[in-house]
Amino acid sequence: MLLPFFRGCSAKQYVQLALSSTRFCIECCNIRGVSTSRSQLFLKKTPQRFFNQSRGAKSHKRKQTQEDDWKKRNKTVLTYIAAAGVGMIGMSYAAVPLYRLYCQATGLGGTAVSGHDTEQVETMKPVRDRVIKVTFNADTHASMQWNFRPQQSEIFVVPGETALAFYRARNPTDKPVIGISTYNVVPFDAGQYFNKIQCFCFEEQRLNPHEEVDMPVFFYIDPEFDEDPRMARVDTITLSYTFFEAKEGQKLPLPGYS
Repeated sequence: MLLPFFRGCSAKQYVQLALSSTRFCIECCNIRGVSTSRSQLFLKKTPQRFFNQSRGAKSHKRKQTQEDDWKKRNKTVLTYIAAAGVGMIGMSYAAVPLYRLYCQATGLGGTAVSGHDTEQVETMKPVRDRVIKVTFNADTHASMQWNFRPQQSEIFVVPGETALAFYRARNPTDKPVIGISTYNVVPFDAGQYFNKIQCFCFEEQRLNPHEEVDMPVFFYIDPEFDEDPRMARVDTITLSYTFFEAKEGQKLPLPGYS
C-alpha cells in the first residue's frame, strides 16, 4: 500500500502515519483470513526501534546539557580559586611589615616594644630591689662585610630606669655600603617589657669606605616586669642585633626569629 506524502510532517508524525496505515491493512487481512505473522512482527519491532531512537536522542541532549552545566561550574570554581590565589599573594607581601609592626607594638616574639610614653618615662619609679643584667650581641649576615660589635658586653639595670648602650659598625671595604638591622630580645616573653626610646633598627645606615660610627640604643625595662609571675626567675636579658646589606627586594627576617 502506498502512503501519501504530507508536506510539513515531521519524521515522527510520518512514521506514526505509516504504522496506522499498516495496522489498518493488517486488520483488513485478518478480516479476510490472510496470514499476518510478518506484518505483526513488523508492528512489534518498528515502534520499539523508533522510540529507542527517540529516547537515545533525548538522552544525548540531556547529557550535552549536563556537560554544559559542568563546564560553567568548573569555570566558576576556577575563578574563585584564582581570586583566592591573588589574595593570598597580596597578603603574603603585606604580612611581614604588618607582623613586624604588631611585634613592635606588643613585644611578641622577643621584639622590643618601639616608642614610649613620655609621661610614663618621667613618672615611673625604679624597682631598686630587682637588678637585671642586660647582655648585648651583634651579628652580620653572610653577605654583609661590615665589622659590627657592641661597645659593652653587659650592663646592670633595674625596671623603671633608663639605660644607654652603644654598638659600633665599620665598613672595611673600598665602596659605600648601606646596611639595615633587625633585633630581638631573649627570653621572648621579656620583649613586651623592653622599651626602646632610641635605636638604629629598621633604618638604613650608609657607611662610606673605611668609615666607622657608634650607634646608640636608649632603652628601659617597664616596671610591670617585676609584677609578672612569668618573669619571676628572669634575671638576664639579651638584646641582639643583626645587620644585613640593604638591597632592592631584600626581605628581613621576622623579629624574634632571626
